[in-house]
Amino acid sequence: MSIRSSLLPAGTPLAAFGMIVLNESRIARRLPLGLLVGVVLPTVLLVIIGSVRHDRQHLQALGGLTTFNVYVPVFLAMVIAALAFYGLPIPLAIYRDQGVLRHLAVTPVPPAWVLAAQLVLNVAFAGIELIFLLVVAMVGFGVATPKSADGLVLALCVSIAGVFAIGLWVSAIARPRTVGILAAACFFPLMFFAGLFFPRAEMPRALLDVSNLTPLGAAVQAIQSAMLSGFPSITPLLVLPAYAVIFSVLAVRFFRWE
Repeated sequence: MSIRSSLLPAGTPLAAFGMIVLNESRIARRLPLGLLVGVVLPTVLLVIIGSVRHDRQHLQALGGLTTFNVYVPVFLAMVIAALAFYGLPIPLAIYRDQGVLRHLAVTPVPPAWVLAAQLVLNVAFAGIELIFLLVVAMVGFGVATPKSADGLVLALCVSIAGVFAIGLWVSAIARPRTVGILAAACFFPLMFFAGLFFPRAEMPRALLDVSNLTPLGAAVQAIQSAMLSGFPSITPLLVLPAYAVIFSVLAVRFFRWE
């Protein structure tokens, strides 16, 4: 007796997965909320802050950094968060409500491929936008090259893993009527701890300690260290994989195909 538990069941052409990814990319252009929040908004904010002369001054309150230097890691984290909390869950919630995932269960294409295609697509979008933002910051506004390129790549990778795992959990439980609420409930509080509304350098010590234990706070800590100091410390590099493991397990446990 065959069990359809494999992501590559017998008789399913591998090329079908590529077609699903291509189809999902077309749908993403028609439902662009994740792209708008995760691609357009961080770029616009980066250009605005980088264009303000005052924000290019070194400030003692920010540990001798410029506001621009402080916010570049925040905007990089915003890209990851927006795609994880808006780009990933919204299409899957719509598919669940329309019965798309349930109907796929009776075809040679496993419904898990739709989830995998959405994950691949949004990770690809995140990678492209992260590179684009870094290029704009360095070429357009004179941001120095990262002190630790390897550390920055690692910080971005574990940040994507940790934050996207939470996005998968939101995808697992969300319905169209609640997905926007769940996305906002994750995005805005976590962006606060990332320093979007109140710079982390100006946070009281107790609040900063809490920030360092949140996924986006840890992401900004690791990214900023790699860009300005050197290889990130071990703490954020442990915090983010912990979120990845915990929320991946929760996503698998509670994912509803119907």
